[in-house]
Amino acid sequence: MSSPAAPGFESAPLEFRFRSESEMRARATEFWLEMRSRRTVRDFSPQTVSREVIEDCLRAAGSAPSGANLQPWHFAVIGVENTALRRQLRAAAEAEEQEFYTHRAPAEWRAALAPLGTDASKPFLETAPWVIAIFAAQHRAAPDGGHLPVYYSKESVGIATGFLIAALHHAGLATLTHTPSPMNFLNELCRRPVFEKPFLLLIAGYPADGARVPKAALAKKSLGEIASFL
Repeated sequence: MSSPAAPGFESAPLEFRFRSESEMRARATEFWLEMRSRRTVRDFSPQTVSREVIEDCLRAAGSAPSGANLQPWHFAVIGVENTALRRQLRAAAEAEEQEFYTHRAPAEWRAALAPLGTDASKPFLETAPWVIAIFAAQHRAAPDGGHLPVYYSKESVGIATGFLIAALHHAGLATLTHTPSPMNFLNELCRRPVFEKPFLLLIAGYPADGARVPKAALAKKSLGEIASFL
């Protein structure tokens, strides 16, 4: 039985397909195996990827749940043909990364990154066919021109980003999450308002020929290490 609806609440019939236990098991295993093959890639091919593929993946991201259904995300998508913006983006990101690796990052953080082989050089920001700057709204406009709060903005955008990464992988693309810190330069470069906080950069495309991944990144914790059934 449904719970009583709040005053003013309107509903629509739920569209849900019930599946057999065997079908659910098969689908769950298939999805796990597919996602298990996902790898973070840092060497991208310039081979083009159609805008339509990216648009459908963004639609999947936009279907994510969010606090009060406010959908506080914005995806600023930069194609490889926008060479001037890509050049600016790379220069700004590498400047922050250089400062991070030489001054900001504590020794233990640099030690944790060492097995992954990362450094301040980010050529993928110009090479990969698509760079998606993801923003999280910190408030929303009120009818009187003022501001209204946004609930669980960071959590909601994190979920949507996870949807997007899964959708891009499912479509057949490689991805990389990149978080230069701070990322305030993204607001100006992407022409986004100051009340939107940069969340991360997501790079998408095909891996370069001969691309390799660090062995340290292949080791994932077991189910017993990441979950407990109470």
